[in-house]
Amino acid sequence: MAAFSFPLLTVTAAVPAIGAIATAAVPAARRTAAKWLALLFSLATLALALVIAVRFRPGAKGPFQLTESHAWIRDFGVRYDLGVDGIAVALIGLTALLIPFVILAGWHDADPLEGATPNRRWRPTQGFFALILAVEAMVVVSFEATDVFLFYIFFEAMLIPMYFLIGGFGDRAGPHGEEQAAVQRSYAAVKFLLYNLVGGLIMLAAVIGLYAVTAHQLGAGTFSLQQIVEARASGRLTLGTGTERLLFLGFFFAFAVKAPLWPLHTWLPNAMGEATSPVAVLITAVVDKVGTFAMLRFCLQLFPQASSWATPAILVLSLISILYGALLAVGQRDIKRLIAYASISHFGFIILGIFAMTSQGQGGATLYMVNHGISTAALMLVAGFLISRRGSRLIADYGGVQKVAPVLAGTFLVGGLATLSLPGLAPFISEFLVLVGTFSRYPAIGVVATLGIVLAALYVLVLYQRTMTGPVRAEVGGMRDLRARELVVAAPLIALLLFLGVYPKPLTDIVNPAVGHTLSVVDKKDPKPTVQVTAVPGHGRPGQAVRDQDVEAAK
Repeated sequence: MAAFSFPLLTVTAAVPAIGAIATAAVPAARRTAAKWLALLFSLATLALALVIAVRFRPGAKGPFQLTESHAWIRDFGVRYDLGVDGIAVALIGLTALLIPFVILAGWHDADPLEGATPNRRWRPTQGFFALILAVEAMVVVSFEATDVFLFYIFFEAMLIPMYFLIGGFGDRAGPHGEEQAAVQRSYAAVKFLLYNLVGGLIMLAAVIGLYAVTAHQLGAGTFSLQQIVEARASGRLTLGTGTERLLFLGFFFAFAVKAPLWPLHTWLPNAMGEATSPVAVLITAVVDKVGTFAMLRFCLQLFPQASSWATPAILVLSLISILYGALLAVGQRDIKRLIAYASISHFGFIILGIFAMTSQGQGGATLYMVNHGISTAALMLVAGFLISRRGSRLIADYGGVQKVAPVLAGTFLVGGLATLSLPGLAPFISEFLVLVGTFSRYPAIGVVATLGIVLAALYVLVLYQRTMTGPVRAEVGGMRDLRARELVVAAPLIALLLFLGVYPKPLTDIVNPAVGHTLSVVDKKDPKPTVQVTAVPGHGRPGQAVRDQDVEAAK
């Protein structure tokens, strides 16, 4: 009899799903109980994510660990296949870490509205927290799935709870009246849904096409990532150039919408601007990471030749995202939309690192996913605390906050400095690795991308100056500093930014073997240096850098 193997990955995804059902079932009169129940389930998920990290062995044989495999829809080759590599472990950990903070930060965001019109007074508190847990469950499965069809189901399913979180629980501090704010929330939610549904439908066509090709060449269709990669490596499965490129574009389009990559990004500022701050964190720090993760796991590994073919165009789009997002962030008057455009710029860096096709670039991109999640959560959640006090998202409505709420201003500053990748904070090493990895293969693109750092310093420091310094505006004179619950949210995130900024080794040890495997599948190696330090008699001083061709000429 085979020994029982505990399905750790399934349980990790099932706990928040069960929590969502249990929270939604709490009676309407017991809103506080629903909040605590949701928080407990999120903490249980975090504990399971830590168990995954402890049991994971970096560098172990095989691309995936803690695997689970069961037949699901036999006639169509669909299997319930789960497994994690180092990249998935890091992102599951990020997701499980942020959800408790999202719940705590949104503790009162779904409370009934006092003084509102009757049709807006009732807000289902239980539903708000149940939807957050449902999103967490679907994101975790997306990081674990090694069956393409299984991944697709949850990749699309997470749109449903996100739609209701954006449209049904919008920001109360918008610049519009109540009725207009409801219209804006509805518009943002529909735009989010339509953009991502279109991407998903195009991906579905590519998924079906991939199945048809495997069925034709292997005798039986399969959606298994590992089987397809092994069949291609052994020569049993070959994709024509045109076929592979079309399939790649179908997958990449969906992931670029989710990421979001310019010019498919326009849904993000609306969604983050109209959502509550915790839901905005859920969008950009958790859900959007599924897009960049899927580029690494599926685009590069399923379609290596097409990935190389598309790399120049994708690098240009990434570069546009970096500069476009940063430039628009500089000109924003709305705090949350500024952070949204900054995130577009940061996702440009992540995609740039992925398609630089170097170990430094992809390792930095993976670290960037984690570190951007933490830094954006810190900045956006503290911004949410600030906005809830003043009742406005407009930068011009603030001034002198640091004199009346110094702790709030200090945490806001650290979150902002992390966003601009200040040395000593976690995002710095990520951005540095992405730029080094890009420069080693594409020097011109690497140089131009550094302009994003300059622009980031501009929009972050101008934001802090206009909101936190200067004379104290009358409207913020009585502003209270961070409360205990808010400190519990902000302090651990700040501590993580500092810790990973000076000691990223725990993450790099987990991530690097997975990056090496991805590069081996794509058949890419780090470029060799073109400059060699050589002392040539009569040709420059000793220790001067001389190009290899100059050495040959001197000889």
